Amino acid sequence: MAKGVKPRVKVPKSASAGETITIKTLISHKMESGQRKDGDGNVIPRSIINRFTAEFNGEMVIDVALEPAISTNPYFQFDAVVPASGDFTFTWYDDDGSVYTETKSVSVS
Repeated sequence: MAKGVKPRVKVPKSASAGETITIKTLISHKMESGQRKDGDGNVIPRSIINRFTAEFNGEMVIDVALEPAISTNPYFQFDAVVPASGDFTFTWYDDDGSVYTETKSVSVS
């Protein structure tokens, strides 16, 4: 697991039924390419976020495959329609097998 990884998500706490909301996500991650060497000349293992998903109440909203050229601290902003109250689950997958998850709730009035 990479050190210092911190997912951050901004989702409105409430919305009207059928409203389109804007979701912003950022994950603090160094993104090692596997091509650099440390001070002793050893290769630093590759560690990049290679996939990002967002689900609402178990239904896929977005599924993004990321390539090695992705920047450090990947940021995503997207819109989603909220039909009812529920939970968004955001998941980031790392090359080293680590999985980072964050959940946010939305209340529909």
